[in-house]
Amino acid sequence: MDVNEVIRAAKGRIAASGAAVAAVAEAIDESFVRAASLIIDCPGKVFIGGSGTSGAVAHRMAHVLSVTGTPSIYFSPMDSLHGGAGVVDARDVVLLISKGGASQEVLDCADVMRARGSTVIALTRSHDTDLARRADISLALDVPQDTELGGVVATGITLAQAAWGDALAEVLMRARGYTLRQFHATHPAGAVGLLDELPADLPPLTLPSHDRTRSEASHG
Repeated sequence: MDVNEVIRAAKGRIAASGAAVAAVAEAIDESFVRAASLIIDCPGKVFIGGSGTSGAVAHRMAHVLSVTGTPSIYFSPMDSLHGGAGVVDARDVVLLISKGGASQEVLDCADVMRARGSTVIALTRSHDTDLARRADISLALDVPQDTELGGVVATGITLAQAAWGDALAEVLMRARGYTLRQFHATHPAGAVGLLDELPADLPPLTLPSHDRTRSEASHG
């Protein structure tokens, strides 16, 4: 057994994963601001869905947003086609995650959600996917092929999507003025719940209104 070869393989995969996360910074543009503004102005809840590994990312993202002041719910696009879509209405925002933007159940879900009056945000590899074209707001996030295991297993992209969600959570948390004391109040269990003192709150951040970002996008 070549221990050094095993170590090199493991280090190489970690380096590739790091490159995938680093690629997220280049994907942040005005469409990110429009999506964040839309979500913070949303009078209802945020529903986040995806299939397969994108579904695992959606579940994590919904949790991180919820604990930082943006009530969010994970849902399965396939289950939404079996009656689950009934929970969504025109007050809500639906964020659908799909690297390829071509999974049929996700596309059908987008159509149903829009028909119910909700606003659909798509997070896919480009603005030229079927899902992006069916959404109200398209967000493009891709990673180099070599950051995916074997070039096809969704490893790097899921880390990138998760990092994108963390960026969204911070922006929304700071824009809402959501404090760490508020976070602590909903997190009484575990090591966090045992804290007697909390760090300083994150500095405030101002987001433009959704109407303004939509107007700027239409004239841009």
